[in-house]
Parts: sequence; C-alpha cells; structure tokens
Amino acid sequence: MQDRYLVRPTRGRSRHHPSDAEDFKDRYFVMSRNPFFRSARRKTLTIVGATAVLGALAVGGAVLIAPAVASAAPAAAPVDDVTSYNQRVQVRAALDTAKTAIADATAVNADVKSSGLDLGQARKLVDVTGLQSAHEVLSDAASDKGAVNTTLAVVVTDYSEKIESQVAEVRTNLNNAVAQKQAADAAAAQAAAAAQAAAEAQAAANTPDGARAAAQQIMASEYGWGDDQFQCLNSLWNKESGWDYQAYNPSGATGIPQALPGGKMASAGDDWETNAVTQVRWGLGYISSVYGTPCSAWGHSQATNWY
Repeated sequence: MQDRYLVRPTRGRSRHHPSDAEDFKDRYFVMSRNPFFRSARRKTLTIVGATAVLGALAVGGAVLIAPAVASAAPAAAPVDDVTSYNQRVQVRAALDTAKTAIADATAVNADVKSSGLDLGQARKLVDVTGLQSAHEVLSDAASDKGAVNTTLAVVVTDYSEKIESQVAEVRTNLNNAVAQKQAADAAAAQAAAAAQAAAEAQAAANTPDGARAAAQQIMASEYGWGDDQFQCLNSLWNKESGWDYQAYNPSGATGIPQALPGGKMASAGDDWETNAVTQVRWGLGYISSVYGTPCSAWGHSQATNWY
C-alpha cells in the first residue's frame, strides 16, 4: 500500500530542484498533510484583565509598570506549536514562582505575628495582594488554550522576585528581633540569678556564723590578724551583741560592734543598717584605730565594761 505521506517528485522534473512556484506547491502538498510536518494552527491571544494587573503592581510602596501593556493588552502575533509550547512553559513557571513567593510571604507574615515582637522601623510584613491578583489573571489566561501572555508572565516573575526579596528582608528582621529578645532574656535571667545569689549570700552573712566568717576573712586579708585575734574579737562581740546585726541598746548603741550612734557605720557603707559585713568592716576599723588589735579592745572591755 502506497504511503500517502511520501513525497513524490513531479513527473519530468528534478526531485531536488523545483523549477517554479507551482511545482514547489505540488511537491509539498502531500508533506503538508503529514502530522509530523504539518504547520501549526495559528493563534491570537487576548488576555482579559491583564491591563489592570500589568498597569500597576505595587511592590513595597513602589509601582511596577509594564509599559508595553500599561494601556491595553495587545493581541499577540500568531505563533506555531513549538513557540506556543515554550510560551506555556514560561507561563507555568511564572505561576509556580508566584505561588512559591505568596506561600513564603504568608509564612513569614504568620511568623512575625505569632512572635509578638516589635520589629521597630524595619519592614514588618510583606503585602502580596498585588501578586495574588496578577497570579489569578495569569492563571485564567493560561487555562485558555488559545491564549498565552508571556508579557504578563515576565512581569509576574519579576514581581515574584521582588516579593521574595521582601520576604528575605522581613525574615532577617524577625531573626534579628528574636536574637535580641533572646539576648535580653538571657541577660535578665543572668542578672536575676546574680541578684538571687547575692541575696542568698547576704542572708547567710547576716547570720551570726556568717558574720564571724566574714570577720575572719577581713581580719586576715586586710589586717594580717590570725586566729588568736579572732578569738578575742569573738569574745568581745559575743558580749556586746551576740553577733546580731539588728542588736540595739537603749543607749543608742547599734549593730554587731555596738556603734554609738549607729549612724557612724555609714562611713563603711550606706547599707550599714541591713548588712552585717558592713558593720563588721566598720567595727574592725574602729578597733584598729583606737586599740590596735581585737585583743587590746577585749582587755579594755573586760576592765571597763565598754570599749
């Protein structure tokens, strides 16, 4: 059976050198009916709604203009099947890019809102209203087999890239805010822990045993006094106050060393009323300046009942 798609030369003419237009038409008539070589059907494109979207797409306060279609969406020139296929690939890629950008923007916006953090003057959210509209128009156009609009696809792709840039900016701003919040929380926790440790140390020092330990340390480091002098001091202040920083005598003598008046101890620290260590420090200084050593002060106290 003769293959109806084979090209047969015109009788009496060279197969490879058609001599005129009529012969050329006759020889290629059969080829034109072959599905593997037939010409593509011609198309005309009109995108409804493209004008509004292409006319102005807001990107972070700026307006994205597509000059070629700002006033109208022109009809596209007829294209063959290969070109049409490539155009549709471009449109699908633009739609996918826009879809990804919208999803990324939605995610970062949700993260910002859920964080409850103030991003200050930095960009806080990404507005995708314009891109959503453009995506909808391009999607509608892509569903029409007789219409493709690569101009709108290019604009949507560019707009999607701008949105992704804004997403990256907001994500960076959010990460910075989170890092600052974490650093502030860590510093606050550290300060609270230090304050708690100081309060516990103060509470321990304000006990008789704590005051004695503080006195021994100060005596050794600042005066060079040993255990023998501490024994004298311990006897002296056991007699005077029992090492009670809140001790008070009707005469006005106050605190562990029974300073008279108690306000004298302010020279050792403003917290003299609440801090046993401050009272101890003042008392040792007084003993050193007046008696020279705790044992001398203790001897005077034993002889006169005061020091």
